[in-house]
Amino acid sequence: MKLRQKIILLAIAPLILALCAIALAVRHQAIALGQQQHATIQAAYLASKEAELTHYVSLATRSIAHLYDSGRTDSATLDQAKAILAKLDYGHDGYFFVYDLQGKNIMHPRQPELVGQDLWNLKDADGSPTIQNLIRRAKAGGGFVRYQWAKPSSHKTAPKLGYVVALPQWGWMLGTGIYLDDVDDALAKIDAQVAGNIHSTMLWIAAIAILGAVAVALSGLALNVSEHRVADAKLKVLAQRVVHSQEEERARLSRDLHDGISQWLVSIKLQIEAGVIKLAGTPEQSTAARLMFERTAAQLNDVLGEVRRISHDLRPAILDDLGLAAALEHLAHEFMAHAATPTDFSATGSTDGLPDVANTVLFRIAQEALTNIERHAAAGRISMRLAGDARCVTLTVCDDGVGFDVDHVDGHPKRGIGLRNMTERLEAVDGKLSLTSSPNGTTVLATVLRHS
Repeated sequence: MKLRQKIILLAIAPLILALCAIALAVRHQAIALGQQQHATIQAAYLASKEAELTHYVSLATRSIAHLYDSGRTDSATLDQAKAILAKLDYGHDGYFFVYDLQGKNIMHPRQPELVGQDLWNLKDADGSPTIQNLIRRAKAGGGFVRYQWAKPSSHKTAPKLGYVVALPQWGWMLGTGIYLDDVDDALAKIDAQVAGNIHSTMLWIAAIAILGAVAVALSGLALNVSEHRVADAKLKVLAQRVVHSQEEERARLSRDLHDGISQWLVSIKLQIEAGVIKLAGTPEQSTAARLMFERTAAQLNDVLGEVRRISHDLRPAILDDLGLAAALEHLAHEFMAHAATPTDFSATGSTDGLPDVANTVLFRIAQEALTNIERHAAAGRISMRLAGDARCVTLTVCDDGVGFDVDHVDGHPKRGIGLRNMTERLEAVDGKLSLTSSPNGTTVLATVLRHS
């Protein structure tokens, strides 16, 4: 995997993880809120039903109060009361029932087949004695009882909430109830709605995650394309600078060969040819020929010196043999002899141990700095300092010349090539170039970090 792809992946992965965490948190909170809503609605719904049942039983007792309060317990009075209660109903499954306190059914308008049966030992699917629980609650002053009972409209057993009271004068238990499957259906619809909302929210978060990942990927792709274009442009400029530097170096070498060595060699060739001719002449001519050969030998020494100078400029052997400090000191002496500008050099600390390429970069920067000083600075004195410690090696080149505008030269497309070359050379070895200039002089500071 390429570095750019890794960067995009590292940008997308935290986004996806964050959205997943948000989705889990939202889902957890939504489920908790749904459960709270379910419990709240259930409690409110049951409270309303309990109040409704209490009201129904109160109406039923008031409807037979004139008979009950009369104190009569004859069968005609009881039958009249049962007839009144049998007619009191609400909805398909809302009715009143009457049992005696021994569990015998006295009145049941929806299930008349139960009338007269002893249901004291009747138990539901869970083994709970239904009629006994109802009678026990009625004897205790009345109240609510949950139990299972067949629903008249569907003939299926369903959970039921009953409310019963005792009529001790007649030995009755009067009650009614509502089936809770309707409540469960209503709550199930609410739960389904909540689940649908949670599912919809998760889909929205997933869509946002996908869109965010796509946006990050497209942004990364666009950035990669942009950076690729910028890198290509920089590479082209760098290639042009390299070619320009090579051509300048070739032109300088060509001038040195043509103006120096080539002319000397032509002069030496002519002198040798003339000397050979004079050797075959008179004794005086032979003597002059020997003098001419002596001058030619001296010129050959000059040619050898020029060859060594050119070779030293191309790659100083002393840099490989004695190290950077010795090479810079030799460069300072050569420059002072060539440019007639006083040049001091000093080295402090540990300056050895750098890679060969780093030594070469610092040496080339010193050469470039001295060349710029000679061409532009009009300096009266130059100072070179090489310092090293456990962390880095630093080269400082200072002059007292006229200085220049660093920002203007660095931003000019046709100027400052040497400065950019120095910067790029240092960047190639993880170094840094610092340049300050004023009318009082210029300081070039090159720093190369040591790598353990």
